[in-house]
Amino acid sequence: MTFFEVVFYAFSALMVVAALGVVSARNPVHSALFLVLTFFATSAIWLLLEAEFLAITLVLVYVGAVMVLFLFVVMMLDINITRMREGIMRYAPFGVAIAILLIVQMIMVVGPENFGLQAFALPQPHAADYSNTKELGRVLYTDYVYAFELASVILLVAIVAAITLTMRRRPNTRHQIPGEQVKVLKEDRLRIVKMKSEGKQ
Repeated sequence: MTFFEVVFYAFSALMVVAALGVVSARNPVHSALFLVLTFFATSAIWLLLEAEFLAITLVLVYVGAVMVLFLFVVMMLDINITRMREGIMRYAPFGVAIAILLIVQMIMVVGPENFGLQAFALPQPHAADYSNTKELGRVLYTDYVYAFELASVILLVAIVAAITLTMRRRPNTRHQIPGEQVKVLKEDRLRIVKMKSEGKQ
């Protein structure tokens, strides 16, 4: 086994363990942090495949921006974790069945007969002036331009939904109304009380 394969399997195992931590962690914040670890392992695998631009983009955009947004949303929603976990055992068999079905489908699609060193050789080293950013942009904006635009619309809807969830009204929260604050007069807030001065005792 070569050094390339050892590093690949090490980061692949780390990615699988972190992904399991995403769905098994009881705290949503811990799930988000496991997802960050999954992204880091994925970016390391992309570096092995000489996709440096994708690896850096995954770290900067998803870990540096999207996951920070997820953490803010999770912490602002005040999720009742105990209430969410009440019926988890009731739906556990259904979830396990769906997970097994997904694993079988993934093995059928990305099995050794379809994806492996027999079907795809190791990536060939490129010259120093090779730009995978240029090649990625050429493919993205020609062959997959409609899928790219669709993904951007889905992300926009997700951002609007996150903002809507955080801006909902809560019964015990006090809010400021700038329009009413501007209309306030001095007489409404200030009252001058006249008192007689007291002499020395």
